[in-house]
Amino acid sequence: MEMYTFSTKEQASAFAFELIEAGIKNGEVRTLGLATGGTPDKLYECMRKSNIDVSEITTVNLDEYVGLAPENEHSYHYYMEKELFSHLHFKQSYLPNGMAANLQGECDRYENILAEHPVDLQVLGIGKNGHIGFNEPGTSFQSRTHIVELTSSTREANRRFFKREEDVPTHAISMGIHSIMSAKKIVLLAFGEEKAEAVQQMINGHVDEQCPATVLQTHENVIVITDTLAASKIKG
Repeated sequence: MEMYTFSTKEQASAFAFELIEAGIKNGEVRTLGLATGGTPDKLYECMRKSNIDVSEITTVNLDEYVGLAPENEHSYHYYMEKELFSHLHFKQSYLPNGMAANLQGECDRYENILAEHPVDLQVLGIGKNGHIGFNEPGTSFQSRTHIVELTSSTREANRRFFKREEDVPTHAISMGIHSIMSAKKIVLLAFGEEKAEAVQQMINGHVDEQCPATVLQTHENVIVITDTLAASKIKG
């Protein structure tokens, strides 16, 4: 792993954008894996403000809530449209369909999309419990796109995006850990003191399915970008 730490989230996100921009311009990035939530919002702001040409770039997203239609303001379809897709015109963009009648069939369909569009660079965040995508502790490192039952801690972390606790979805479709690890390069972003323990475990902990992010130690090309708070518990 390479690690870069910046004073602020804004500085860190600008650096992440520079990596992505360079990859697109030099032709190394043709398929870009995207994340959602609060972590990449400043990265997407950098992308919106740029004049980067993404007309030949395909995007694939990590996950989507089960049971939320694309037009639902809490869905990741809606988030991506608002934050990025209505501003930049990608060649094509794929997200899991959380409204699919056959959810296992949707997982298989999405895994086929990933096979057809191998990810050159995957943007990741990290959960307080070490999850990546929606792959909670205990998820097999061999998992592919699958249905996830969200833990109470993950649902609580996402509670701020919903009016009522009971509105927070209980399940999601997520790329599996094997699916994520198939990306040629991974750029993981982590911000805030609440992520410090997870970042420390990811960097220094034993590779263990109880902390999914530790699997990144075995990937040959991972760049970790944090603010000082998220890096505060790393020793050495």
